[in-house]
Amino acid sequence: MQKKDKTYYIIIGEKTYYCPVEVAMDVVGGKWKGVVIWYLQEQTLRFSELKKCIITISEKALIRELRELEQAGIVTRTVYAQVPPRVEYSLSEFGRGISSLISEISKFGEVYAQRFGQVVEQLPQK
Repeated sequence: MQKKDKTYYIIIGEKTYYCPVEVAMDVVGGKWKGVVIWYLQEQTLRFSELKKCIITISEKALIRELRELEQAGIVTRTVYAQVPPRVEYSLSEFGRGISSLISEISKFGEVYAQRFGQVVEQLPQK
């Protein structure tokens, strides 16, 4: 990264990055991480609830994404000692900092969909 005629790079763990956007995309990029964050912005959800929200994600992919987001400090996993065990996911304090970015991406997605696609309202299932 160039700033004021000096070159900088970022080292996190064993990875080297040359731009802060590269860091951000490594943490929250990909097909599902932003979607998971979007659903957790407003509420705490259990795994099964999240799976119902993100219809097209596989269980394996959701598990992987949640683990990666938890490892990155974006998502908090809370396990309740009861039978059967209950696990809930929510955005961490640090993770809430990305909510405004996800909201802007969501707005862009809505505008893009209206301009180039079709928005279809799904009727409630009986």
